[in-house]
Amino acid sequence: MSMSTPEVPKGRIAQLRQAYGVTRQQDRWIGLILLAWFVVVGGLAGTGSWLLGSGVNTWVGLGVAIVVGLLAGFLAAMIVFGRRAEKAAYKQVEGQIGAAAGALQMLKRGWFVAPAVAFTKQQDLVHRVVGRPGIILVGEGNPNRVRGLLATEKKKHARISGEAPIVDLIVGDDEGQVPLPKLFKRVRKQPKALKAAELTPLLNKIKALDAMRPAAPIPKGPVPTSMKGARKMMQGR
Repeated sequence: MSMSTPEVPKGRIAQLRQAYGVTRQQDRWIGLILLAWFVVVGGLAGTGSWLLGSGVNTWVGLGVAIVVGLLAGFLAAMIVFGRRAEKAAYKQVEGQIGAAAGALQMLKRGWFVAPAVAFTKQQDLVHRVVGRPGIILVGEGNPNRVRGLLATEKKKHARISGEAPIVDLIVGDDEGQVPLPKLFKRVRKQPKALKAAELTPLLNKIKALDAMRPAAPIPKGPVPTSMKGARKMMQGR
């Protein structure tokens, strides 16, 4: 299950360029779409600014209108780009081993993600997320095998979880499963059940549980450079 780790580009511009390249592979009209949004929104915003400031000195009003139009057009294009880049990134990695882990590792402060706490020889995986909602176990792979893995992991974690809820999810497109593009939001929207101070004792117990199991040979990809680039753009709006 080894996989090389893609090099993460450094710098905002480099990340945007890579995200654009990935998006264009899945969405070949992305350039024209962004240009259209820039022109339409920028034009409307600039015109509105000009009309509202019609009483101002002509050249000053024109300059303000141009600046407002450029900023509004750029912002609109970046919002659309972020959404389409995120969609393209998910589409690119959907069905690959470790795709769910890539999505989960975009969770930031207050979330503790452990990829592949359980796995099979057929490369079915169970990932774990710990946060204010409790313990969330996420399975990906063959649904029948994953259900068994989840059941086993749920029993193991129930011994040390105390009052912390344990939620299990399976990534997939069938009924009762969570599509990969919706996994990030589904985890974040889980109802909070623990106080922040209760996380440290829970994590210590989980650490002791993990010490008794062999390390999992989790693939270090397959995405996350393109996924993280799209998510950063979404968060930066």
